[in-house]
Amino acid sequence: LFRSYTTCRYGQMHYRTAGTDSGKPVLVLLHQNPSSSFEYESLIKACASDRRVIAFDTPGYGMSDAPPAPPGIPGYAAAFSDALDALGLTGPVDCYGFHTGTLHTIELALLRPDLIGRIALTGIPMYPPAGRAEKLADALNYPAVDEDGEMIRKLIANLWSYVVTNRDKRVPLDKAVWNFADKAKVLHHFTWAYKGVWEYDYVRLPEVTQPALLLQPEEDIAGISRAAAALLPQCRVVDLPDLDRDIFDVAPERIANELRTFFT
Repeated sequence: LFRSYTTCRYGQMHYRTAGTDSGKPVLVLLHQNPSSSFEYESLIKACASDRRVIAFDTPGYGMSDAPPAPPGIPGYAAAFSDALDALGLTGPVDCYGFHTGTLHTIELALLRPDLIGRIALTGIPMYPPAGRAEKLADALNYPAVDEDGEMIRKLIANLWSYVVTNRDKRVPLDKAVWNFADKAKVLHHFTWAYKGVWEYDYVRLPEVTQPALLLQPEEDIAGISRAAAALLPQCRVVDLPDLDRDIFDVAPERIANELRTFFT
């Protein structure tokens, strides 16, 4: 596995990659917010046994340059499209997205049907309209960073509790701390991608023409994710009832095998 940069409309886009061109479509991984492609390191290695795998850092997250303002899901998807073109990929390319990355994947598939061949998704955050409106209002009105750091300290405490204290205990403490650090890097504008998530228009899902897979653990958004998948015209559902969170740390080979089966 190694790291590199390509370009997009917002500047440099960082990515992790492994594997070699084998005649099989390149697999692109799009991460959740506010993480980076770091969360996919184990999955990248597991998937790269028979193809090239590329995991991008969303603009403004990880080590990718930030846009000047929150671009919304279409803006992020356009940046990923730029990056794929800059890497000289002509398709078909397969794409997997997790949580926020599901919407990036869906929008990229809609934007580039000439390039994206198949998509796989885990955890589509299609909350009911009232819930999305409330979450969007919270994101739009979130307190700005203050000089004494009170807002950041609250975020860090909540993030530590979620990522470290309440992790799947199969995840070693040291790895959980690295996961925390990855997410904490952008807490000063963590709401940027969320603004796109909560304003996303799911009426677009029936327009997706690519074959799709919902790979769904029994997490808290499993029900709404399955409801969203039902709107995709060609979506097969594979449930993972014994998994919940931290799936890329506790079951990367299993996730890779499910993806490999679908993307064969």
